[in-house]
Amino acid sequence: MNKLFEASDLIHAYSRAQAVADGVLVDVTATAREAGFTVPVAMTRAAWVDCVEWTEETDRRKATSQDEAGRLWDVVWMAHRAALRAAGAGCCAFEVLRVPREGRGIRPRSAVLTMRIGAGDNGEPVITISQPNED
Repeated sequence: MNKLFEASDLIHAYSRAQAVADGVLVDVTATAREAGFTVPVAMTRAAWVDCVEWTEETDRRKATSQDEAGRLWDVVWMAHRAALRAAGAGCCAFEVLRVPREGRGIRPRSAVLTMRIGAGDNGEPVITISQPNED
């Protein structure tokens, strides 16, 4: 049987480990395990910035008592609940309420995130949380 491509035809491969090292993905496995996940979990930078990122300056400006740890917990907890509801599915959307970083408002707004399970660098199962428009 003829192969369409040979290993030597590979021009470039970008691993999950490289994406974490480069900051394209944010490893949230430790917190995700506390929420009930049993496989590594990462978030895309865009999902992190929208739903988790929170600085002291943002907290002063918004006059709330939020922090990244609490916002991350909200994301992974809601993701785990969605995973339980969608057992067996490779992908599912879920909603999280978060106070937007931009503007002056302090009322929580809904954000929809997508969770996909796929293969990691060595074929192991891994989960990636992203915004719906990201691959």
